This record gives sequence, structure tokens and C-alpha cells, in this order.
Amino acid sequence: MPVFNAFLPCRSGSERVKKKNTREFCGIEGGLTRIKLQQLARVPELASIIVSTNDPDVVDIARVVAAETGAAIDIIERPEHLGTSQTRTDDLILYAAEIAPEGVLLWTHTTSPFCRAELFSRAIHAYTAALEDGAHDSLMSVSPIRSFVWTADGPLNYDRTKEKWPRTQTLPILYDVNSALFMCDRDLMRRHGDRIGAKPVLFEMDHVDSLEIDWEEDFAFAEKVGEVMVREGRKWW
Repeated sequence: MPVFNAFLPCRSGSERVKKKNTREFCGIEGGLTRIKLQQLARVPELASIIVSTNDPDVVDIARVVAAETGAAIDIIERPEHLGTSQTRTDDLILYAAEIAPEGVLLWTHTTSPFCRAELFSRAIHAYTAALEDGAHDSLMSVSPIRSFVWTADGPLNYDRTKEKWPRTQTLPILYDVNSALFMCDRDLMRRHGDRIGAKPVLFEMDHVDSLEIDWEEDFAFAEKVGEVMVREGRKWW
């Protein structure tokens, strides 16, 4: 099995959700950053966790988690020009490929709080199996869409001239790239300038595991989901 390293980008100055990476979440101090680092620290296949940040609060949280868990957390100060709201993802990808050690880079985000350690492990094994088969060169997480999908010009995944409202179970499945995780060899990232290669395997996740926080209402909703999971005895951090 190749060497796997995680990459966790955490810039300061979130505009849509203020302090989304570090503010308290479900009563957990250190919030989404602490949760994600604790999840990654419990992934046995990971050799290291790279935290790329320009936020001193993230640095403090990462140091605490490293001391508590013994995980190999490498905190790398991100250049300011790569830590603004105008930073292009393409530029950050090239930067990540330069600072990452040799091996496979597992790119994830704090904003997917329910993508747990066991899901990361499962994705790593799915990636390894896909590469051994030779059919794929990378992996990305997706959420299947089994519903009526339209653009402004009409339906995208069915033909209303044949059937106006087909059964949803007969519709072709579309996939939402949920951004919970991407996996690609570092050298392939450099060549493609991307978090995936030409033939990524699609790692399906359900809608709770892949829930993503982009807006303030997402943060509030995710907290409610987390509280319900705690009451049901389902630990996710």
C-alpha cells in the first residue's frame, strides 16, 4: 500500500460563515477544525496530517490535538496570497502538491463534519483497490442524486417527450461532488494541476455523512444533526 498523507486547508477570514473553522460546534471547543483533526488522527492508514493555514487559532487547535492524540500533524503557514477569498482552488492545488511529501494526498475539509475516520479508511481501501484494477487513477467523494434534475432549459436526466414523470428509481443516477474528500498521488497532482486524475473512482456517501457547511444556515442545521446523532449514541468525532 502506498503512503497516505492528509491535507487540510483552513484559511482565516471566512465570509459566509464567520469563524466557521474554529467557533464552537455542538458544544465542542475548537469546532470543526478540532473535529476534523480528531477524525483524521484515528485513521490508521495516514502517515501524516498537513494543516495549511494562515489562522493562528487553527494553529493552536492543531497543536492541542497533536499533543492529545500523538498524531503526526504538520502545521504549515500558508502564504497570504493563497489565503484570501479570491484564491483560486487551482493555485492552492499546485501549492499543496509542492509542500506534500511523496505518496498519495487525501484532501479534505473541516466543513464536512460527519465524514468520520472509518469513512476515510474505507475510501483509502477503495482507492487502493481501484488502482490495482487499473481502471482508475484517483478518487473523489460524491453523493448520488436520484431525483428530477432540471436546468433553465428543461430536464437534464430524463426525456419528458417520452414520459413526463418517470419513476425516480428508473432515472439515471447523477452525482454531486460533495468535497468531503479527494485522493490523488502527489506526482499526478503536479502533472494534472488537479486534486484528481483523468479517471477518478466515485466514492459514494450518503447525505448525512457528506453534509457540507457553506452557509450560516448549514452550520445551524449541521449542529442539530450532530446533536441528534449524539442522543442516538452515534459518535462522529
